[in-house]
Formats: sequence, C-alpha cells, structure tokens
Amino acid sequence: MLLGGLRYLLPVIEAAHKEGYYVITCDYLPDNIAHQFSDEYCNVSIIDKEAVLKKAQELKIDGILSFAVDPGVVTAAYVAEKMRLPFAGSYESVKILQNKDLFRDFLTKNNFNVPVSGGYADFETAVKDLKRFSFPLIVKPTDSAGSKGVMRIDSPCELPKAFAHALDNSISGKVIIEEFIEKEGCSSDTDCFSIKGKLVLTTFSAQRFDNEAANPYTPSAYSWPSTFTLEQEQYLTSELQRLITLLNLKTSIYNIETRIGKNGKPYIMELSPRGGGNRLAEMIRYATKEDMITACVRAAVGDEIGELKTVTYDGHWAEVILHSDSEGKFESISISPEYEKYVHEIDLWVVPGEIVHSFRGANDAIGTLVLKFPSQSILDNVLKSISKWCNINVVSDEKNK
Repeated sequence: MLLGGLRYLLPVIEAAHKEGYYVITCDYLPDNIAHQFSDEYCNVSIIDKEAVLKKAQELKIDGILSFAVDPGVVTAAYVAEKMRLPFAGSYESVKILQNKDLFRDFLTKNNFNVPVSGGYADFETAVKDLKRFSFPLIVKPTDSAGSKGVMRIDSPCELPKAFAHALDNSISGKVIIEEFIEKEGCSSDTDCFSIKGKLVLTTFSAQRFDNEAANPYTPSAYSWPSTFTLEQEQYLTSELQRLITLLNLKTSIYNIETRIGKNGKPYIMELSPRGGGNRLAEMIRYATKEDMITACVRAAVGDEIGELKTVTYDGHWAEVILHSDSEGKFESISISPEYEKYVHEIDLWVVPGEIVHSFRGANDAIGTLVLKFPSQSILDNVLKSISKWCNINVVSDEKNK
C-alpha cells in the first residue's frame, strides 16, 4: 500500500511492478495521477490512521510506504506496527522524527547540534517566550513538508503574520519557532539508506534557492556532489548513524536535511523515514547508479534488498525545479541553445493553457530539468543564472483580463 497519489510515486509504482508486487494507492483525492498507474485505489484520508489501518487489514497488505508524502509517514508507521509489517522503526520513534518540535527536543537531550527552538499552539505563549530567541527566526508548522507555511522573521513585529501563516498550514495546530542558522555554502537535502540499523548509503547535495520566488525558502535546484568538505560529511554521517541507533531504526530510505552553520557547526535539520520529494532518489540513481527506490519497495514487504554501497558520482549532476514567478496560463518552456548540451531530461508536468501559480511551495512546481556537467565550475556557473537561459513563458492574469 502506497499512501498518497502524487507523481513522485510513479517511479515507486514502476519499481514495485517490476518486482511483481500488486500496488494499492490510498488517499482522499481520486484524481491524483498515481492512482492511474496503481492496481487498485482506495479513498481514505492518509492522516486518518485508524481508517487506513482498517482498510489495510481488509486488503491484507504485505507492506506500506509513504514515499515522498510527509503527512502519511506516521500513519504508515502506525499501520505497520499494528499489522506487524516491516517498517523503518517503531511508531513512537517515527512520531519523534515527523514532529519538528519533538525532534528538536530529542536532538537537544542527546547533545546534537541544534538551534534554539520551541513549539507553540497559541500566539500569546509564543510572544511571551520570544525573549529566549535571537533574531532572525524561522516560523513554520511542526508537521508540514514542501516548505508550506514557512517564513523568516527579523523582528517581533513580523511574528503575528508568520505565526498565523504557519498555523494555517499545520495539521496538528502547532507551530515551531527556531533560530535561523545562517549557512556556510549550500545546505543539503537528499536521500540516504540504512539496512538493519546501519547507514549503508549516505549522500549529500547542494540545495539551492530562488531568492526572487514568492517563497524564497522553497528549494529550486539541487546538485551533487555537495559543497561540504569531506570532514564535514564524515562528521554528519557519524551523527546520522548515532541518531538512527538512538531511535532503533532499521531498514529504510530517509530524506535528510543538513547544513553547516557560519559558526562552523554541522546540523541535522530533519530526518524523515521516507523518500524525498523533488525526485531526489531518482537523481541519486542517475548520478550514482544506486537504486534506493527498488530497495525501499523490497524492504517494505520484507524481501532481501541486495547491496547498496557508498556512492561514487558519475560526473556532476543537477536538478532544476521548474516554476513560474507569476500566476497565469502556461505557454511554453524555452532553453537557450548553448545550454541544451547539459540537459539530460526535461520532465514537464503542465500543458499549454494550464493555470500555474507563483512558487510558494513544492506543490507549485511545474516540472524538473535533469542536467549533467563535465565539471563543478561549469555546474556552478550555469546554476547561478538559471533564469537567463531557462524561461518559463506564462501569460499573466492581467493579460487574460
């Protein structure tokens, strides 16, 4: 059973079918694209863990995943535990990982590098607690993904708007406030894999942002290898292994966000037992030939995975998250001819005439570009000026009126 119906599930469904598995997709949106490719669809909200459990028991499933679908991870852990199915870890451990407030508390208690933070259900308590923090701050829901509801604030007067925005995007009705860690180089958002509690495949990316986007905290591009030093990657790998051991995690793919602060400290910002969105596991498969997608599908039903090993990158790879800077009707994408030689794949999710939105979250993406470069310097130069060579042509709402 796959929770959710987003297009990020398509390679998972393809991998499952290649392995001979019957795939059931589950959410409350029957028009989601993944349901067109699964063998069966059931209409149940993925955040209703009891309803999903009842359906899973009726269907006698052999495994459950919430790949790239953050809201379903806790439900998947709950169902797996109740039905004694393979999963990354216990329901309690997964709840810690999936709740930003609980996760920060766990990191603090176990002496990881962690920003000062606090979780709040009401604005008044947050205001009273503000003296604990040093600006700038990040305000976000404790339980959302895809950068939804996230705002940076630089003064107390900005808190009311940011708090309300985060609360509107929270499933549980709770907001986390944390000190913003000014990063050195690029942060990393990528996927890793453990087998029987041992981290066997670790990757780090260079996560990039569009400062001109409606939400400048939504990732707009990724590249591999990362901008971290070897020593920083080794330290973070050791800390990730320590975290996996402390939570008694087992066999799973993980979406992991890390960064190096300007203070020189490496930070684990998030670790979620799921594949990441934005096709991250697919990108790693392009760049390293290591197939975490098939591995997590096999792990979900308890089959042997085979070997996954430390990565060696086949060149310099990047992914651009295609998006519009304005609301309107999509017309076309145009890439300057001199840059076409770097394009490995264009994956466009919209058709001419379709309404697109400005880039406020991952759900506003309209496709991806997969790029390969002969050197790091060429990659860096090309990614510095994406808007100069890759144009998303949109007829704005004003012109439509």
